[in-house]
Parts: sequence; structure tokens; C-alpha cells
Amino acid sequence: MAGGGFRRGNRKRLPKLEGRGELESLEREGPFKEWLGMPDLYRYFLVVNGETFSYQTEDAELPVVVGDKVVFRYKETKGGNWIDRNSLGKAIDPSQYQ
Repeated sequence: MAGGGFRRGNRKRLPKLEGRGELESLEREGPFKEWLGMPDLYRYFLVVNGETFSYQTEDAELPVVVGDKVVFRYKETKGGNWIDRNSLGKAIDPSQYQ
């Protein structure tokens, strides 16, 4: 294919956005059953730097708590900002390591 990358339909793929900042609040909903045989899903609402993000996972607990510096990839959608699966974690500050 001349010209490089693949396209889905006629749209170019949007680049991933990166979120970073202090986790100000965290709420959990669920568990939800999407369909029979599927594991329970939990929906989280995180506020980072005054902005709300949604995150859906099978994990009943997240690896972050309010007050942590966090980093993640996300997409902007009509339904809000959705954090990519398995991209949420604590931000590492190199100055804290010796």
C-alpha cells in the first residue's frame, strides 16, 4: 500500500492523549454484568486536575488512591473522557529515587 499507514474507513486514527496530575477524587460503580459468562465490570470516575475521566475494568480495586500523582492515556468521546484499559498508574518522580 503506497503512502504508509492503515486507515479504518476514511478516518485517520486520533493520537492518544496523555493525562497526568493529582488524583483528587475517585468513585466506583458496579459490578455490572455486560453479558452472560463475562466477568463483572466496574466503572470508575476519577477527577484529575479538575477534569473528570471514566475508566472501566474488571478490577474491584485500582492501583491508585486519592492524593497519588497519576498518569494515563485517554480518548475524548461524546460520552466524556475515557481512560484506556491498563494505562492507569502512579506517576514516578525521578527526584524521589536515589
